[in-house]
Amino acid sequence: MSGPVSPVDTTAPQDIAGPAGTEITDGRRTVVGGIPVTRSLPRARRRTVGAWCFVDHFGPEDVSGRPGMQVPPHPHTGLQTLTWLVEGEIVHRDSLGSDQRIRPGQLNLMTSGHGIAHSEMSPAEHAPRMHGLQLWVALPEQQCNGEPRFEHHAELPVLIDGNAVLTVLAGRFGSMEAPAVVHTPLVAVELVLPGPGQHRLALEPRFEYGVLTMSGAANVGEVTVTPGSLLYLAPGRLELTVEADHPARMVLLGGEPFEEDLVMWWNFVGRSHQEIVEAREDWIAGRRFGQVAGCSADPLPAPALPNVRLKARDRHGRAVG
Repeated sequence: MSGPVSPVDTTAPQDIAGPAGTEITDGRRTVVGGIPVTRSLPRARRRTVGAWCFVDHFGPEDVSGRPGMQVPPHPHTGLQTLTWLVEGEIVHRDSLGSDQRIRPGQLNLMTSGHGIAHSEMSPAEHAPRMHGLQLWVALPEQQCNGEPRFEHHAELPVLIDGNAVLTVLAGRFGSMEAPAVVHTPLVAVELVLPGPGQHRLALEPRFEYGVLTMSGAANVGEVTVTPGSLLYLAPGRLELTVEADHPARMVLLGGEPFEEDLVMWWNFVGRSHQEIVEAREDWIAGRRFGQVAGCSADPLPAPALPNVRLKARDRHGRAVG
């Protein structure tokens, strides 16, 4: 997906401190490709959770009689995009020649490396509702200039915990490891809780975590998490209690704190202002990113750069250098 990421998101509400080592932040509402989106990362003071640097929760949205999601060809650098659907269908096409329809319960992972372009479009005949996530993972610097790659995984590891269903989307959770190739220690798990019930999740104490709810509500430790907010948990926890009185769908994201300073602007993740300038110029000039075959939509134009030098920021949003 494509959406502007400003150097500092001044529209972000203030983080609300919770119990020790936690904070909860309301996401920012926007529209991407014709679908309402809640963007939980990046925020002014919380740029990343592990290497997760962008969290978009889109829908649930009634798209019957409408085109559905329509995101024309656009570029990426320095990141991976992970797409997970609960409802709906999206056709992913990219400049590697990939042409892959993703359905609920399947996962798309695209690694940009030094540069890739892709489109995300609902097919002409599509389901009446659209609901899902797109997540970005910041690539470590040594991977940023690598070759682009695309993966589609129709089957993922699933754990049944009482009456709850846990699906490992990325990384390792307990004894289960998702097949998607990642480049830093991280994890993403979807939890489907039919309620009522309580579940204890074993955590990696080196990881920081983020918890979001896609539908319903759940008590996570001492905090109630509802759609539209992201709960942050600092490293040091061995387990987490999740309790839902009614059906709920949640996602647990985690990873070792990502200590590399990043410049995030538009669809690019880099390390310096000049990297972003060069990526934008290459996209405008038709260099580096290739062509997305099979998509008739015109490529997205690059927005104008701000009249200030883009600064790298640490994971807390503090400018460096």
